[in-house]
Amino acid sequence: MEKSTKTSVLYNANCPVCNFEIGHYARYAGEAGLPIRFDDLNTDARSQWGLDADTAARRLYVLHDGVLTSGIPAFLVLWAQMPRYRLLGRIVGLPGIKQIAGAAYDFALAPLIYRWHLRRLRKQRVST
Repeated sequence: MEKSTKTSVLYNANCPVCNFEIGHYARYAGEAGLPIRFDDLNTDARSQWGLDADTAARRLYVLHDGVLTSGIPAFLVLWAQMPRYRLLGRIVGLPGIKQIAGAAYDFALAPLIYRWHLRRLRKQRVST
């Protein structure tokens, strides 16, 4: 990992939902000059994370100051690094809201997006 970047994000750029959301954050971070690196799990960059492709595709991962988080905790770490999203992070991080958001992400959103990812992979294999 780069020494100058204290926050790195691992996401699936082949996923339309992931790419849209993280692409937005990447543009904002770039325009604001924030020290956040965005790594596509479909590139060689994933090898630096120590995660296999399937594990990496299941949820968002953020590495901040050497600590790896995933899911809603990863979003909270990412949002805390971005002034425009700090208030959102504080709200989502409130007791009760954090648990509801975590459950929604862990048991509904992440599995749904992951199944969509697997379906896209199967279609790609059939068409090639």
